[in-house]
Amino acid sequence: MGSLQPVVSLDTLTTLQHAVQGIHVAPALLDYVQALVAHTRNASAISVGLSPRAAIGLLRAARACALIAGRDAVVPEHVQAVFASVVEHRLRQRDNGPAAVDRILEAVPIP
Repeated sequence: MGSLQPVVSLDTLTTLQHAVQGIHVAPALLDYVQALVAHTRNASAISVGLSPRAAIGLLRAARACALIAGRDAVVPEHVQAVFASVVEHRLRQRDNGPAAVDRILEAVPIP
């Protein structure tokens, strides 16, 4: 990658972006994402929880994960697979350290 040549063409990237938008997200999965966000806002150990924009980013990343996996719908495992990389930098514990995202995933029931 020293030459930084494009990995995909612009046409391919545009096609993939449109394909991601077509990945289905069931209402129960939207509820799951909302529950994750709400947990970060209500947990006493977290001083800065997730915003609505973080929830949107999480859904977009989960849709991309589903597309890569060859699925036509997002399942909880896709959300869990991308959760840390999407939200870890957005959360802060009360002691100013990074929040343990594994504990958040464990605390919120999977639909």
